[in-house]
Amino acid sequence: MAAVQQWQVAPTAPTDHLTRFSHMPRQVAQILFNRGITDPAEAEQFIAAKWENDNPFMMKDMDKAVTRLRQAVRSGETITVYGDFDADGVASTALMVETLRALGANVQPYIPDRVDEGYGLNDEALDELADQGVRLVLTVDCGIRAAEAVSYAMERGLEVIVTDHHSVGQAPPLAVAVINPKQPHCPYPFKELAGVGIAFKLAQALLRSHNQVPITSKTINLVEDDLLDLVALGTVADLVPLLGENRALVQRGLVKINEGQRPGLLSLIQRSGLRLGQIGATTIGFGLGPRVNAAGRMAHASTAYRLLVAQYPGEADKLADELNQLNRQRQQITVETQEQAREQALIEGDDVPLLFAASPDFMEGIVGLAAGRLCEEFYRPAIVVHVGETQSRGSARSIPEFHITDALDQCTDLLIRHGGHAAAAGFTVRNQDLPLLAQRLKALATEALADKALQPTLSIDVEVGLGELNRRLYDCMIRLEPFGYANPAPVFLTRRLRLISSRAVGTDRSHLKMVLSDGRVRWNTIAFRQAHWLGHLPHYIDIAYQFELNEWNGREQLQLNVRDLRPAQ
Repeated sequence: MAAVQQWQVAPTAPTDHLTRFSHMPRQVAQILFNRGITDPAEAEQFIAAKWENDNPFMMKDMDKAVTRLRQAVRSGETITVYGDFDADGVASTALMVETLRALGANVQPYIPDRVDEGYGLNDEALDELADQGVRLVLTVDCGIRAAEAVSYAMERGLEVIVTDHHSVGQAPPLAVAVINPKQPHCPYPFKELAGVGIAFKLAQALLRSHNQVPITSKTINLVEDDLLDLVALGTVADLVPLLGENRALVQRGLVKINEGQRPGLLSLIQRSGLRLGQIGATTIGFGLGPRVNAAGRMAHASTAYRLLVAQYPGEADKLADELNQLNRQRQQITVETQEQAREQALIEGDDVPLLFAASPDFMEGIVGLAAGRLCEEFYRPAIVVHVGETQSRGSARSIPEFHITDALDQCTDLLIRHGGHAAAAGFTVRNQDLPLLAQRLKALATEALADKALQPTLSIDVEVGLGELNRRLYDCMIRLEPFGYANPAPVFLTRRLRLISSRAVGTDRSHLKMVLSDGRVRWNTIAFRQAHWLGHLPHYIDIAYQFELNEWNGREQLQLNVRDLRPAQ
């Protein structure tokens, strides 16, 4: 049942559009047209990643949050920044602790244990904080669906400020302030910030407020731009749309990362086999982000937090080594979990509408990755669950045709807690309710997907000949970076290429290296995880690919990164 991609080539841009963009290669003008950018001035704004409407006080409750935090700083109250164990949550926690500490606050981080506590606010943690004498809890990247926990915090004498970017649910919690542009009646124009983006808006508001009316007489050695490396890390790792303000923040944040000012990130870059000057959204997504996430998946996210706030290179190197080792373990266990979950999920046959697998053997920090791999492999919603002694925790990944959090909302009576986005969600369920939950979710998927042809689509920007590929085209194309969710790296199509040579490469020999020719020029290509084609390739093939610059041992070479291939039509 493994999904076969259908290729969808974008319609050719009209002549008048290409004329308006005659100062750039035809292929780049076509890519802009595909992204809905048809005005040269709009294109320049997109390329420059400008976002001028960034007043944080436009967010609902921002003034309340700033007022309460300023009061806490002045009175010396203990503030706890309560985060999450993924890269977005860890970056958010580091950002807010750094900001509040610079302003003179008595502040401490709290990141729950994935296994013992699970996602979000929990009563046991709140009890612990209250017993420590904490007065104010500031959530980052969590809390928007924690109405009961927020009410319990109030009973324990804790005040709560919620900052979050997840979907709101029926109603926001009754906190001192709730900062989330997705909540009703919030006028902030950009709704798709990551959790670290929301945290940055609060930090921005605090710093601007302090510049107007100082909280203390202490000199503040922190400016907004100092935080943007954390914003870029968390935003890219959390797969929010790289458009609008996200695009502007990430572009500025990448500049900060490549300056190497944060010892922890510098050490992690070195351990990832990367170097300053080449860090982009893709390298965060595939190099840095997974290593930061590995801490919360395999051990405790505090390791990643300590790396991000480390001030000394020696400490940073030690923590980066730990994350690198955890990431290697994570990779191996993910493969094993994926294989076991696949076998269980397909026991009913190949035509199931939703893949569901649950086992006490599945590691809690890995189930989301396994679900994502299954969703990608079979183009079906996929849920993988770690079964505990009395409760189970699951992660879900989905396809555009099925809103997974809406589906979980229809199962609220069976769930202890849940939350997420259209494409990804998590939940906790009592073990006795797990079979009924699986049954109900499969029924919802069957109903929603009954009349849909479930086949993943590879969107292709433009068809080109190999002779059109050159350094000028590449340099113009990368001005559209950072690429990521909602602004994907462009995909080109070239037909009827002759196979000159092919071989398997990589430590597990799962990748395919080819040399292809159109009869006039030859190009080196790499096709990741496609070595299964070896021995089955015809003499002529069509390829859909990304045009990229490969850097190896100090040498740069343009190459074709093949996303999909098929026998020439």
